Amino acid sequence: MKRIKLIATGGTISAHHDNRADFRNYVTGHYSGRELLETVPELWAVAEVEVEDLAGISSTHISADHWLQLRALVQRSLSRDGYDGVVITHGTNTLEETAYFLHLTVDTDKPIVLTGAQRPLSSLSTDAHANLLAAVRTAAADEARGKGVLVVLNDQISCAREVTKTSTYRLETFRSGDLGPLGFVDPDDRVVFLRAPTRRHTSGSEFARIEITALPEVEIVYSYAGARGDIIRFLTGTGRVRGIVVAGTGAGRCSGEEERALREAVAAGVRVVMSSRVGTGRVVPLEAYRHLDYVTADNLNPQKARILLMLGLLQRGDRDGLQRLFDCY
Repeated sequence: MKRIKLIATGGTISAHHDNRADFRNYVTGHYSGRELLETVPELWAVAEVEVEDLAGISSTHISADHWLQLRALVQRSLSRDGYDGVVITHGTNTLEETAYFLHLTVDTDKPIVLTGAQRPLSSLSTDAHANLLAAVRTAAADEARGKGVLVVLNDQISCAREVTKTSTYRLETFRSGDLGPLGFVDPDDRVVFLRAPTRRHTSGSEFARIEITALPEVEIVYSYAGARGDIIRFLTGTGRVRGIVVAGTGAGRCSGEEERALREAVAAGVRVVMSSRVGTGRVVPLEAYRHLDYVTADNLNPQKARILLMLGLLQRGDRDGLQRLFDCY
């Protein structure tokens, strides 16, 4: 039987409220990882599961410091402690960001699975039990090895690079745009993969073998009709911000005012990445923006482009080197 490490960080999956029909108002972190585990005794037929609580917070409070702590704990669990896989319970709001950071920075080919819930553990028809069981099944499956960090909710297995939260309250919130899930956890208890990630990750990532004690400051600016460049100029003026990701309109465009402010930011040494707010499709270089010396985010959404830029700035600052990262990760 496989040995799986369960790391609890909080989120709705750990939440309690007195009104079981209220899916909005609850206290995150009420239930520990051990208490959550005890609500799903069916897990013991799947794997030997041991629990460690890292945090009991809403994922809106997750920071880069939590990512670094989690990276160290996951790495230790899979290498020194010899677990066969790791499952992380996490709030759904920023789950995809934690998953992508680990996808790029953990040196392993063993399964790492993140899961959460849209409905609190104490609510009617909570999805917490089924999601936890499916996540452990996936982490214990031989087929999950070598596929990077996975996100498992609603019986769907998704790649950390591609998946994003798409609905505020629906159970089917996690989607992968045009690409779809990697596979499913089916009613016959089989973990079925239909495809595998092709971009570099985990043991194939250059960031998995470097020491990371802190991450550069990178901010996201959301573009819209009539947007001014004031926010960009403010960020540039702080002297702390090393990168700006623009959540651009359409195929990665911005207003004329923002364009002028971005040119000033680049002149001040701030690296600019153009992504898109639309949800799917690649952002590619445009001749009209060539003077900005910018990097294109491929099909990464703004929040994941931010993570890759943060990691890229640890080792390089030139545009061509950063663009190569976005082309292969």
